[in-house]
Amino acid sequence: MEDAAHNARMKRIQTARAKMMAGKMREQGLLIVHTGPGKGKSSAAFGMAIRAIGHGMKVGIVQFVKGAMTTGEKLVFDAFPELAEFKPMGDGFTWDTQDRAADIASARRAWDEVRRMIADPAYAMVIADELNIVLRYDYLPTDEVVAVLTARPEMKHVVVTGRNAPEALIAAADLVTEMTMVKHPFRSGVKAQKGIEF
Repeated sequence: MEDAAHNARMKRIQTARAKMMAGKMREQGLLIVHTGPGKGKSSAAFGMAIRAIGHGMKVGIVQFVKGAMTTGEKLVFDAFPELAEFKPMGDGFTWDTQDRAADIASARRAWDEVRRMIADPAYAMVIADELNIVLRYDYLPTDEVVAVLTARPEMKHVVVTGRNAPEALIAAADLVTEMTMVKHPFRSGVKAQKGIEF
């Protein structure tokens, strides 16, 4: 009896799902934002990059803050030079650089690289890693960034990461995920771990 009830329920769900999916016929490039105080924003974006590479799609990745350190993700993406271009262009965390003018100049160079990748039809996906951080500190004008992202080619996927995404970017995005921190080992005195954070 329990199996029969389960099967009947799954059949109803299957029918409803098929009806819902029948109306979803359009394909388009998506503007995706990963934000929030929790860990995993960049990691989720890099997972999407790996998925795209698995489908033979070229991915461009620009890091706006990281750049002063070697990361595991760079080593992986560098192994696929025909399908991935990974460019760490930051100077490190703003509290370490202590040079607003230099941070703004780095952000502008990184943004110019993102714009180049968005305009280049060879790239199916562009990841602007930690772009939200430079927007929060007003290193780039949010209205300029949103205008470029919303005017991207129709089939271009763009993923933006970083906490504190501006409202204008959230409003323009097709998909927004907020990572929420429930627990983090850093609060217990554990430093960033190779293979987990970098």
